[in-house]
Amino acid sequence: MRNFMLISAFAVAFMFACKEEGKPAETPPAAPAKPMPPPPPPPTAKAEPIIGEFTLMSFTGGPTIDALVKAGGKISNDLVDLGRMLYYETRLSKAHDVSCNTCHGLANYGVDGKTLSTGHRGQLGTRNSPTVYNASMQFVQFWDGRAKDVEEQALGPITNPVEMAMPVDGKRVVATLESIPEYADAFKKLFPNDAKPVSMENVGKAIGAFERRLITPAPFHKFIAGDTKALTEEEQRGLEAFHQVGCTSCHTGAGVGGTQYQKLGAVKAWPELHDKGLGDITKKAEDDYKFKVPTLLNVAKTAPYGHDGKMETLEEAVKMMAEYQLGKTVSDAEVKSIVVFLNTLTGEIPTDFIKEPSLPKSTAKTPKPDKKK
Repeated sequence: MRNFMLISAFAVAFMFACKEEGKPAETPPAAPAKPMPPPPPPPTAKAEPIIGEFTLMSFTGGPTIDALVKAGGKISNDLVDLGRMLYYETRLSKAHDVSCNTCHGLANYGVDGKTLSTGHRGQLGTRNSPTVYNASMQFVQFWDGRAKDVEEQALGPITNPVEMAMPVDGKRVVATLESIPEYADAFKKLFPNDAKPVSMENVGKAIGAFERRLITPAPFHKFIAGDTKALTEEEQRGLEAFHQVGCTSCHTGAGVGGTQYQKLGAVKAWPELHDKGLGDITKKAEDDYKFKVPTLLNVAKTAPYGHDGKMETLEEAVKMMAEYQLGKTVSDAEVKSIVVFLNTLTGEIPTDFIKEPSLPKSTAKTPKPDKKK
C-alpha cells in the first residue's frame, strides 16, 4: 500500500512537471518602436522666369546706351558749348522770338507739351514736336525721315517758314552770327580751315554736337545690361507684356524705337489720316503713310503722342497702337502693366548740362527782328 502511494505521488509530480515544461515561455514586452523619420520635402519647384527667352533680344544688336554716352563725351567741349548757345539763340529766328528750345524744352524732357507747336507769327505746324533727348540714337530724323542725322535736322526748323522763318538761303543766319564778335570768334576757332567758318553747315554741326550729349540712361538700360534688380517684378512683367503683345516688332534697340519706318495703320486703317509721311518725300506709293517709329525713351514725360499729337495719354496710345498696328485688343490690365514698364524708360534730365547760357549781345550790325510774314 505504501509503495502504491509513493508511485502515485511520483506520477502526479511527474505530470505537473510535464505540464510546466510544456507551458510556453512568456514573451518579454517589445521595446517601443522608434518613430519613422519624416519623408524628405518635395524638390522646390523652380520659379518660371518673368522675362521670356527672346524678350531681351529685341533690345540688343545696336550700340548700347553706355557706348552712346561715351561717344558724346569724345566730342569737343568747345563745340558743344557753342551748340548749347545756338540751341537757345532766338536771333536764329526771323522775329527773334523762337529758338530750338521753344519747341523742344530741355527742362521739360525735350518737348513743349502741345499738340502742335507755335512758330513764327503764331503759326501752327502740322506735326507734333518730338523730344530732342536721345534723338541722335535714331536712324533718321523728323517723322518722315527727311534728315539723315541731328546735324542736318537742326537746320530744318531755322529756315522753315512756319517755325523760325529765316530765309532758305541761310544768308540772314550767317549775317546775324558774323555780326556778333563772340560768335564769329568761336566759329573761327572751331573751324580754322574753313574759308568761311560761319556757315549753315557749321551751325548744324555745333547744335548737333550739343544734342549728341542729350542721352538719358534709364533703369531699363541697367536691366538689359544685366542688373536684374534694376526693375521690380511688376516692371519686369510689364516688359514681358510689352513683348508678348507685339510692341517689340517695331520698338527695338537701346532707344526702344527709332530704328525703322512703319506704315501707320498697318493692319487697320488709321482714322482721319491725311499726312502721307515718308510718301511725301519719296513720292512712292509704297511709302505712303509711313513714319519713323519714334524712340520711347522718356515717353511717360512727352505727351501728347503720335505724329499729329492727337493721342493725349499713354494709355490711349498703347491701345491704339495695339489695335491699328497689331490688330489686337488689349485689356485694361495689360495696358496698365505695359505703362508700368514704359515708366522705366524715363531717365534723369541733366540739369547742369542744359542750363541756359549767357548769350552775347547784339551789335549795330545785327539784323533787327522782322515780324512780317
